[in-house]
Amino acid sequence: MINAKENQDIEFKRLWKDEYIKWICGFANAKGGKIYIGVDDFGQDIGIDNAKKLLEDIPNKIRDILGIIVDVNMKTKDSNEYLEINIEPHTYPINFKGQYHYRSGSTKQELKG
Repeated sequence: MINAKENQDIEFKRLWKDEYIKWICGFANAKGGKIYIGVDDFGQDIGIDNAKKLLEDIPNKIRDILGIIVDVNMKTKDSNEYLEINIEPHTYPINFKGQYHYRSGSTKQELKG
């Protein structure tokens, strides 16, 4: 169990999907935060099978798509491997393929206009 609950600074995801790069964009445009991959909505670390591969893939995809660097750390608990992605806030707007996202409360909002 992760010692935290989902909130404006923390998001739990059971597995990795490339669309979560939008969430990373939202955190970077807000006040930063953490995304845990391999953790269910209750904070239970369920693990992911491809943690080592994602440990390499995720930072490269984020750098290539968003142009920022994030810390991706592998964690192990009860033989379950999961990832912690630490996103720092940025002083300039970050975009995901021309779209701007923002973390507000526990949701991701696309900014328009």
